Formats: sequence, C-alpha cells, structure tokens
Amino acid sequence: MKNRRLFWSIVERIEKLIDSGQYPPGSRLPPERELAESFEVSRPTIREAIIALEVLERVEVKTGSGVYVLEHKKQNTEHVISAFELTQARALVEGEAAALAATTISEEELARLKQTLVEMEKGINPDAADKEFHLIISTATRNNAILMAVSEFWKLRDSSPSVKVAYKGVCSQSDEKRTEEHMDIYKALESRDSQAARAAMHHHFNRLINALFEASEAKALEEVRRQTSQTRDLYSLSHLVS
Repeated sequence: MKNRRLFWSIVERIEKLIDSGQYPPGSRLPPERELAESFEVSRPTIREAIIALEVLERVEVKTGSGVYVLEHKKQNTEHVISAFELTQARALVEGEAAALAATTISEEELARLKQTLVEMEKGINPDAADKEFHLIISTATRNNAILMAVSEFWKLRDSSPSVKVAYKGVCSQSDEKRTEEHMDIYKALESRDSQAARAAMHHHFNRLINALFEASEAKALEEVRRQTSQTRDLYSLSHLVS
C-alpha cells in the first residue's frame, strides 16, 4: 500500500514539471533510471507513475523509443464527473435495473450471465466480462432507457481519465470479491427475487465506493506526509544538535 501511495506523489511531481514547461508536448521524459534517481524512488515506483500518466493521457509510451509528453486535453470543468458520482449513479440505476430484470430475464440471458462468471473466475479478460455482465442485466429489463443509461455510464468509465485511474486502482486488487458479488447478483436473478437482486447490486457498489474512498484517503495522507517531510527537512535543527 505504501508503494501505491508513493507513486501518486511522483505522478503529481512529473505533472508539475510538464505544466511548468520543463517537458513540453512532444518532448521525451528522461529514462526510467534517471527519473528514479532524481525522485529518489525505486524503478518499479516510476513504472507505476508512468502507467498512471499514460492513463491520464499526459504521456505516450513508445516501445523502444521512450516516454513522450502529450498535448494536455483540458476537460470542461462544468461537466467533469468524479468516480464517486459515477459509482453512486450506477448504484441507484443498476440496483433498480437488477430488481426489474429479476422479473423479466430470460433463460438465455441467465446462461450468458453465468458464462461471464466463468470467465471472471478463470481470469479471462475479467474487465470485459464485468462490463458484459452489467449490460446483459440492463438489456434484460426490456427498458431501452435503462439500457441507454447504463451504456452511457460505461462509456464514461472507459473514457474519463480520472475515472479510469480511480477504478484501475481498486478493481485490479479485488477480482475475487467482484466475482463473489456478481455471483450473488446472479443467484438472486436466477431465483427471480427482485428484492435480493437489488440488495446484491447495492452491496456490490457499496464495496466499490468504499474502496474508492480508502484509495483517495491514502493518497491524501501520503501527500500530507510528503509535505510534512519537506517542511521538516527545511526547518530541521538536527545539524545543530548532532
């Protein structure tokens, strides 16, 4: 957990260097070894930071060539949706979608849901299986407005850099829990139990949003520690009493 918190501070420091003009769009970042020495962290930590910067669309990794800075695409702040907002909206809409689908889902759709569970258990592209699972349920409602809403949620999840980074940090660490929660939803749908389906879907999203909060708190705590460490180094009197 400490290393995961640490790489976020490196992401922010590199972004500041990019925004300051030290590394303008089109320029190449220093090699991994030099960055590790410059920031006094391990090379794996630098790799984590580069992956996050790539997801945020701040850099592009060209195999065999290096890491290049991209032109920053600023979002319209009036329409920026956070991972927390998205998750809450999904819980509200998909909870009711599951309740409705429990009364309308076909045997064929149940079979397709079960196949996504098999794929998740075996680690066969679990993210794609996760998406298909939720879209099958939305389709099973026989309500095109619900299907459209859930489809738009997934488009946002797949296109918003900040949401992609937030979800990547928690989903990749909880594949087993995600599969168990999907199994509970499936069992409720199979039993045609609307109340149980709604509760299982809400439980699934409650765990996810709590994981997002924990990751956010860890990042904030690491930033406070970093700032405190810098202040301590600046005003330390240890050289006077040693």
